[in-house]
Amino acid sequence: MAHDLYSWIKALHVIAVISWMAGMLYLPRLMVYHCAAEAGSVQSETFKVMERRLLKAIINPAMIVTWLAGLYLAYAGGWYVAGWFHAKFALVLVLSGFHGALSRWVRDFGEDKNTRPARFYRIANEVPTLLMVGIVILVVVKPF
Repeated sequence: MAHDLYSWIKALHVIAVISWMAGMLYLPRLMVYHCAAEAGSVQSETFKVMERRLLKAIINPAMIVTWLAGLYLAYAGGWYVAGWFHAKFALVLVLSGFHGALSRWVRDFGEDKNTRPARFYRIANEVPTLLMVGIVILVVVKPF
């Protein structure tokens, strides 16, 4: 019974991670395009709605489920004592910080206060990818 619960929580965790990452990879791309829209234009207002909904309806809930399920898995599986888990946990903390930055940038765009160029968001768009690669390698390979 406990193994079944662990497997279901692991499946939920993977689904949540995929959803979280999909949103974190798409949102900075929206911001790249939003930079080209004139403040107050119909296009800019559409981007604001898209960014806000993506953050509030997908990215935020997916992060919460990822964290809750992940903490359960770490405890139930005894992974919290493993070296690879500590490294993974550090990368997930950085990813969560990036999530916080995305939230701030959505707020800036929503208030027409963005001061960053599209190039900034193009570069920022690579951050979750790099973190994801590191996290997946640590979880699958468990190098230490």
